[in-house]
Amino acid sequence: MLYFIPTPIGNLEDISLHALNILRECEVIFCEDTRVTKALISLLNSRFNTDIKIEKFISLHSHNEAQILSNLDTEIFKKTVAYVSDAGMPAISDPGVELIKFAIKNNIEYEVLSGSSALLLAVVASGLCDKEFTFLGFLPNTGKERAVAIQNALNSPYPVIIYESPKRVLALVEQIANLDPQRELFAIKEATKKFETKFSTTAKELSQILKSSNLKGEWSIVIDKSPHQSNEKITIQDIASLDIPPKTKAKLIAKITGENVKKIYENLTK
Repeated sequence: MLYFIPTPIGNLEDISLHALNILRECEVIFCEDTRVTKALISLLNSRFNTDIKIEKFISLHSHNEAQILSNLDTEIFKKTVAYVSDAGMPAISDPGVELIKFAIKNNIEYEVLSGSSALLLAVVASGLCDKEFTFLGFLPNTGKERAVAIQNALNSPYPVIIYESPKRVLALVEQIANLDPQRELFAIKEATKKFETKFSTTAKELSQILKSSNLKGEWSIVIDKSPHQSNEKITIQDIASLDIPPKTKAKLIAKITGENVKKIYENLTK
């Protein structure tokens, strides 16, 4: 059996009883960084007297997962096996997705435990999301791709959640402030840790605040939805009902469906 176990993102007490019970049973752990996971197990044993004893730690991360999984004997999953990333929920801007795909492909029974996630913590704490939101994780680091990603986030009809490093968080907020200075932002760093800090203000004000703030720690940024966008989508029926030539309708429908323009035109003119 394979378990995906979320680990604390800061406060060690956020580990669940369920997670501790599974870890006690585990014989093998796949992990993003064996050093980090061994340190975590040591802390858990010390703090909660859990007596977790792992027989084998296997490094599995974005740089080696293809090689590891291509040579992995599925017999290993007859043991109690877990996957953990360094912190938080596996497969959310962390490794784990390829192992899940591997389990599905090979009919390996697996379970994902509930637990810590910086994403959901930021969503709730922001007060900007009451239902739908978009999660972008870490944006491209530099260049045109990053600029496009920021613009797309500002155009979103839903609040957008972004993860950012302390090295780039100020630049991110400054770029947003240059494009839309009055856009409401929520930022949280060091979530669940002793020095957790929250900011909720406009992009322009936040850019000024961060210039004199300690930026150390991992950040989650929530960008309020665009006031100019509607989440209603244009449908084929909407286009078909327009008072425009059938050729134009066919071209528009082809744009959103990918179907052949000629075939669409023929169906419209039947």
